[in-house]
Amino acid sequence: MESEEIRGILQPLCEEIQEQISYNREERDQWNSKVRKLLDERNELNRQVKELITEVQNQKAMRDDANQTVRELKEIRVDKTEILREIRTNFREKIADKNHQEEREEKRDRARSPGRIRAEIDLLEKQYNEGRFLGKKEREFVSKMKKLHQELREAKEKKSDGGIRELKILLRDAEKKQEDAHKKVKRAVIGAQEAHDLMAELSEEVDRLREKANSAQSGVTRAKREADSLHGRYIVSLRCIHSMQDLLKSLASREGGSTDDDEQVEVADLMTRLMSGDTLSTDEIMALQRN
Repeated sequence: MESEEIRGILQPLCEEIQEQISYNREERDQWNSKVRKLLDERNELNRQVKELITEVQNQKAMRDDANQTVRELKEIRVDKTEILREIRTNFREKIADKNHQEEREEKRDRARSPGRIRAEIDLLEKQYNEGRFLGKKEREFVSKMKKLHQELREAKEKKSDGGIRELKILLRDAEKKQEDAHKKVKRAVIGAQEAHDLMAELSEEVDRLREKANSAQSGVTRAKREADSLHGRYIVSLRCIHSMQDLLKSLASREGGSTDDDEQVEVADLMTRLMSGDTLSTDEIMALQRN
């Protein structure tokens, strides 16, 4: 086969392969760009996941503290409730005893009430002021008033509440303390529930972001596989076109009677490295394409 025939076959093939080289290089670079973009996305998502995990742990600690506070406040409320129960029981017993005692005393001596005695005293004082107790009657008035005041004191003593008033004060105080303890428990329970809800919400966000990060990693793997495949085809195309260019140069050298040995040695060295799987620099690859 003549040199011209060989050139007629190889030159169109070289042009076609050159187009494939350009296409494979552009596609490879695009996929490599996707790899970098997906890596950035994955790394950012992993950073957010790490921060949220720390926040979840902090929120869990806050929730646990809140739950502990709830338990402590419930114990206090139990104590206050027990105190209130005892005071109420004592108060009811005192009321019952007082009523029973009054019934017994009323049946026993039918003593007049302090109100009736006070009414009689007021009446006598009014009569005295009107001048109805003159002379010897004044001494009777004084004696009568002494007896009435003595009777009033005794009636008041009998009417004594037996400590019920003090118990009422204690009861109101115990009711207030028990109510305050209950309100504190309710507030603490709400706080603990809010902390738990926020922790659960953050945990769900961690799962969502982690899933997105895993999806981005899968995208990185796919994009890198595509980029590697295109790079492999790019290298094969370079090898093919270089072999054909070597053949065309050999034909030209044979026809012209001269060779550029140094250039051929350099290209051969580059091709040897490329065929062995070494990574060439951009300048070295461009040198192969030029030659």
